[in-house]
Amino acid sequence: MKKEEVIERYSKVFPKASRVTYAPIVAIKAQNARVWDVEGREYIDFLSDAAVQNVGHNNERVVKAIKEQADNLLHFTFIYGFTIEPLLLAEKLGEISPVDNPKVVFGLSGSDANDGAIKFSRAYTKRRTILSYLKSYYGATYGASSITGLDFHVRALVGELSDVHYIPYPDCYRCPFGKEKNSCKMECIKYIKAKFEGEIYADGVAALFAEPIQGDAGIIVPPDDYFKKVKKILDEHGILLVLDEVQSGLGRTGKWLAIEHFGVRPDIITIAKSLGGGLPISAVIGRAEIMDSLPPLGHTFTLTGNPVTSRAAMAVIEEIEEKNLLKRAEKLGNYAMKKLEKMKKEHELIGDVRGKGLMIGVDLVKDKETKERAYDEAKKIVWRAYELGLIIAFLQGNVLRIQPPLTIEGELLEEGLNRLDQAITDVEEGKVGDKALKNVQGW
Repeated sequence: MKKEEVIERYSKVFPKASRVTYAPIVAIKAQNARVWDVEGREYIDFLSDAAVQNVGHNNERVVKAIKEQADNLLHFTFIYGFTIEPLLLAEKLGEISPVDNPKVVFGLSGSDANDGAIKFSRAYTKRRTILSYLKSYYGATYGASSITGLDFHVRALVGELSDVHYIPYPDCYRCPFGKEKNSCKMECIKYIKAKFEGEIYADGVAALFAEPIQGDAGIIVPPDDYFKKVKKILDEHGILLVLDEVQSGLGRTGKWLAIEHFGVRPDIITIAKSLGGGLPISAVIGRAEIMDSLPPLGHTFTLTGNPVTSRAAMAVIEEIEEKNLLKRAEKLGNYAMKKLEKMKKEHELIGDVRGKGLMIGVDLVKDKETKERAYDEAKKIVWRAYELGLIIAFLQGNVLRIQPPLTIEGELLEEGLNRLDQAITDVEEGKVGDKALKNVQGW
């Protein structure tokens, strides 16, 4: 089947609600950080399927685990019976998480994991109010979209859960309070206190949902001591801290979980994306007393604890451990950050470079003083990168998302950064036409 035919037929069967595109790539094969399309073109993957392929496309250990498990048992319902694979996975997730005395439930996506976290939080605290962040993203299911602060348009169309309030995330590059990093007095923390004093009854709040590093907001890294200050306030009022590690977890930032950079022990963690190595699986990990607050079947699915996806997830964790991918993500991330900082000095379009490990954002601006977002330029860079054989995307319309597999070869990472450098140069020199603006959707 030719590329054009595939793309045309997609438009006839898939609604716009289900996808946005950055490049017309019809993939037929992938290995580690390389992708091949139906036309035989090879690409370097800086997206990892939206941070899914932490251990690389078609990881040998993961594929072997899937095949072996599929030969023996595809599924035996977790709801009514017992299998070994989800048990081993739950025990392992408890070991690597910073949650005290954890219990685990499994699902199919980060969205349903966050829905579950809402239910557990409300059931345990017997409170209804949820606190969330502006520009946050927790998923597309009803509950997850209700607490998402990134786009309110969908909620205007379909409705939302009640009793959800939003606070600004600590964005030190574009401070919502108009402060500069060197003169900041943690106005973001003062805002939470003021919110509790004058607008929200703090002792009625069940949980604060947060991303330890905001992902779809543009890879926003908070100050080092921010979450410690937040946790202190929450503990004073019996409010749970729920952390979405769907995008940032499992080695992406050089730690098992990104919150480890900030020295805080959360009450609940949600993970998904890279957990299954390409298969759909999610997990809610929470303190036992919280997870036991719902009655039988209070949060479960027919395919919960599937043996094949559980086995794949164990293989992902084993690969991270045995290949020392936490250290590798840190090392390669440091290299990429240094190279990108050098590019920042050479390109007027790069306003900021930020991130941890291999979770990096490159903020594109029209003017470094005003920090006006360079939306059109971002589309052109992504399109030109595609032409040069590099898969990359943007967030918030202007922040390049750099999240290659943690297993990417060093020379391939360097080559990908060189291609990105070339794409930015070509856009700055006016060599990329406006056709790119029509070809690239993004969000």
